[in-house]
Amino acid sequence: MAALPRAIGALIALAISAFCYVAMETLPVGILPLVATDLDVSVSHAGLLVTGYAITVAIVSLPLTYVTQRVPRRRLLAVLLGVLVVATVVSAAARDYQVLLGTRVVVALTQALFWAVVAPTAAGMFPVRVRGRVTSVVFAGASLGPMLGVPAGVWLGQQLGWRAAFLALAGLALAAFVAIVALMPPVPVGASPASTGTAPDARRYAIVVVATALSVGGLFTAFTYTAVFLTDVSGFAPGAIGLLLLIRGLADVVGITAGGIASDRNQRAAMVAPVRLLVTALLGMFLLAESRVATGVLLAVSGFAMGALTPALQNRVLEVAPGSSDLAAAGNSAAFNVGIAAGSLLGAVILPPFGVRSTASVGGLLAAGALVVLLAEPLFAAGRSTRGVGASGTAHAGGTERLVGR
Repeated sequence: MAALPRAIGALIALAISAFCYVAMETLPVGILPLVATDLDVSVSHAGLLVTGYAITVAIVSLPLTYVTQRVPRRRLLAVLLGVLVVATVVSAAARDYQVLLGTRVVVALTQALFWAVVAPTAAGMFPVRVRGRVTSVVFAGASLGPMLGVPAGVWLGQQLGWRAAFLALAGLALAAFVAIVALMPPVPVGASPASTGTAPDARRYAIVVVATALSVGGLFTAFTYTAVFLTDVSGFAPGAIGLLLLIRGLADVVGITAGGIASDRNQRAAMVAPVRLLVTALLGMFLLAESRVATGVLLAVSGFAMGALTPALQNRVLEVAPGSSDLAAAGNSAAFNVGIAAGSLLGAVILPPFGVRSTASVGGLLAAGALVVLLAEPLFAAGRSTRGVGASGTAHAGGTERLVGR
């Protein structure tokens, strides 16, 4: 195990890195109109900045994780953060849409590896008995990305232009890079207890992957175009977008806490209940779009639902990973980004002919598909040994603490 002060410092640096990656991925959600106007492209075209990013992560997560599985984690993470810093600065300087899209693809390549290795790396620096607390610190940073990063990006974009938001993010990523280089101890590859699943089950793992893709796809069909939905359909002033996204982000953090506790008690219920909430929130936004109060509340509910679902899904990944936890995490990260890409692309396709309001209804239907898959899990996994997961789906204590991933 690493010396405690260094390990804690490295853990904080990993949490900041997670914040930067999630903020970079979701930042365009809040500033799409500003980017579209400045680069002279349509809003639906600008939305592909989210789609292209997610497609890249989905495609390369598993291959890159496999190729780099023998690379020392400190060196790998330092390189990833260095590339993030440079590419984010280039994004801020981009003068045309193609350059901005290209730099986001480069960042997406590094993100694909980051989410595959960060949790096992962080867990490997500490005793197994504190694994849940360790990974929750890292991914608390991730949850703060949309909560603070997107609203802050909206505010900076409105005050100083959208490029300032990217420059601020690059500065924070640089601080994380320096801390990782200075503080992260050597972590032997594959040597920690977090390197493999505690109750391998390929069928249950496949169910988690499918549910992840469908639920995230449903969310991002609507969430990618939240700024346009709030102003054009619900009638909010542009200045209110940042506050609404902040409230949603707070609900997301509360959901992560609730989901982590619930998944330690009953993993299956902890997965099903948030998806039900997500379906309700998205379809409710479609039906009640003209009501600003209802829309604001349902937007927060969608944040709580996704926050609660994430640790439940990822707890299951640690439990049922059929092989290396790095590769299993990469697979689920790929599924997450398939959902982002498919959802944002679907939103871009249906937005011109049907209007932005339709993104909520279609997103709700996709999330309903995830609910069907989770409810049918006993049929898919019938007769399979869970070796540590009872009929309720409760993981044994200490073996599968919270892991929130992308």
